[in-house]
Amino acid sequence: MAERVLILGATSAIAQEIAYLYARRGARLYLVGRSQAKLTALVTAIGKPVVGSTVADLNETAASTALVTAAIAALGGGIDVAIIAHGLLGEQQIAERDFPHAEEIIRTNFLSVVALLIPLANHLETAGSGHLAVLSSVAGERGRPRNYTYGSAKGALNVYLQGLRSRLGQRGVSVHTLKLGPVDTPMTVDHKKTLLFAHPPGVAAAIVRAIDRGQGEAFVPWFWRVIMLVVRSLPEAVFRRIGLLSGR
Repeated sequence: MAERVLILGATSAIAQEIAYLYARRGARLYLVGRSQAKLTALVTAIGKPVVGSTVADLNETAASTALVTAAIAALGGGIDVAIIAHGLLGEQQIAERDFPHAEEIIRTNFLSVVALLIPLANHLETAGSGHLAVLSSVAGERGRPRNYTYGSAKGALNVYLQGLRSRLGQRGVSVHTLKLGPVDTPMTVDHKKTLLFAHPPGVAAAIVRAIDRGQGEAFVPWFWRVIMLVVRSLPEAVFRRIGLLSGR
């Protein structure tokens, strides 16, 4: 039987690449994205593997359960892989002075994800199988002045997923936290690019491999595991003296 794959936030650069990978291996896809134009283009490009799609603002959390229910029905009553891929980097220095912007960053990266995880987790728990994957960030590993509002939301998400993984693992469901380093996408268009920036096709392939292998937590690319091990271990006094880490 073909894999039944739900991708939420499907119009992001990374999620589009993930959708192509699953389509090429014969999966049936249900895609949710915020941009009508981008979603229409993606559905047209993929073709028959897409069994349904919806335009939605995932920050409208009151609609999250109904959205998941509709996707499950369109996929024939079940999901084998659910991937939550939306996010908002935001502007840290604006968020420091403007609570509505800080709230938007936290809502997008944490609260809206939880609103989707609850119905998805309950469905997969009842089914006793499946994969639930969420795109997170290495920014959640330690607070840094340049992105601590975004990082705090991702850090909270990582803890939530740890608990969910322990709960659902006993019921045959795999929960995957994909901790991404910086990726060259429209979200980082204004960021100075370094050798540490990855590219969407390679990131998407690594994400699908991690899901296939049943990895609970995966750093993407892999070398961020080593980098963040060092960053997390630094005493606060040392961390604050390293401009590369504690600067703007």
